[in-house]
Amino acid sequence: MLSMAIVYGREGKAQVQVRVAVPGRATYSELHEGLREGSPAADTVATIMRAKSPKPLWRRMRQTIAGQGDWNSALLSLTRLAQLRSVAYSDSAAALLKHLKQGGSVPFPSDPGLKPEDLEPSLQAIVLERRRAVQGDSAVLSEILARVPDREYNHGDAWVLGRLGAGALDSVALRFRSAGTEEFRVRYLTLLSYFTDPKVIPLLVRVYVAPDSFGIPKRYAIRASDGLLWVGTKDAMVALARARSRARAGGTYADSSLARGGYDFLANDSSAVISRTGRWLTEWIATLPARGHALQ
Repeated sequence: MLSMAIVYGREGKAQVQVRVAVPGRATYSELHEGLREGSPAADTVATIMRAKSPKPLWRRMRQTIAGQGDWNSALLSLTRLAQLRSVAYSDSAAALLKHLKQGGSVPFPSDPGLKPEDLEPSLQAIVLERRRAVQGDSAVLSEILARVPDREYNHGDAWVLGRLGAGALDSVALRFRSAGTEEFRVRYLTLLSYFTDPKVIPLLVRVYVAPDSFGIPKRYAIRASDGLLWVGTKDAMVALARARSRARAGGTYADSSLARGGYDFLANDSSAVISRTGRWLTEWIATLPARGHALQ
């Protein structure tokens, strides 16, 4: 079942969103506070995400769950392993995932607070990415979307969904607009925030500026902001800056109940850019290339 974390926020103990040194896109990380390109942490991320061989990546995960490694690095390794779509290690991931879902235990001596469900989303992503290679995007899209109404999906499913072609973005956007309950509007908005296709920018901007018009509680409009950061292009950053200005001018988030830690909603949302990307929004706007330049 999808945890409340994926609906209303994200946690590090799951399949993760991370990006460093991708031309034309802002740095982004859920695992590190203020990750900056060129820092030791960013170098570690880049090294793992450029790995070509699946065996050391899987070994890192096994060492970590045995209490001999770093959990963040293990999650990154599994993310990269999913991208590699290895036949052998997708089989291994499927076997371990089945073991965990059947109630099998995995020891976490280095962190007793970790649970099997902290590992399951990353294993799910590995399995689904291999399935994409064999069955195609359309089949995986249908499978994931079929499980959403029953809440039978997790961060791994969302991560893969955001990478799919086959009209995945349009399909999720349609379900977002037509969702009959607040819960599922928030769920589909969260799923939209996993896409990096710039086509999602206008919709996320409209949600951010006027969440009431979409039936989204204002406190959850942070998903639209985070989605624009995950797109990470110059256009996305400019769009977020303008949306924030429009929201402030219109008093969209003026309600004091939205404040946290002595700061209003927009101030907290602004500081979240530093946390997620390592730079202020204005810095990214000044340094990212214009549309069509060096995008991957």
